[in-house]
Amino acid sequence: MTEHDVVNESPESLAKFGKAARDGGKQPDEEGLKADHETAPIPTDPGLKHDAATKVLQEGVTHSDKGADEAIDKLPDRITKK
Repeated sequence: MTEHDVVNESPESLAKFGKAARDGGKQPDEEGLKADHETAPIPTDPGLKHDAATKVLQEGVTHSDKGADEAIDKLPDRITKK
């Protein structure tokens, strides 16, 4: 993704959190309401997100393994630096 691609995008919260954590725990002063190459949304299949969310909620209710960890592992990591 280029800088031009993210001009009109809002940054993702977890990506901003990860960037702030790497920058000494504080959001950089120049960080605003527009995404940059580190905080731009990562295209993700909505079906994968739905599956992961469903399994997380099922595990919370039933207190039994429904495969949430495996479903979450299929999603892109928004915190680690790429």
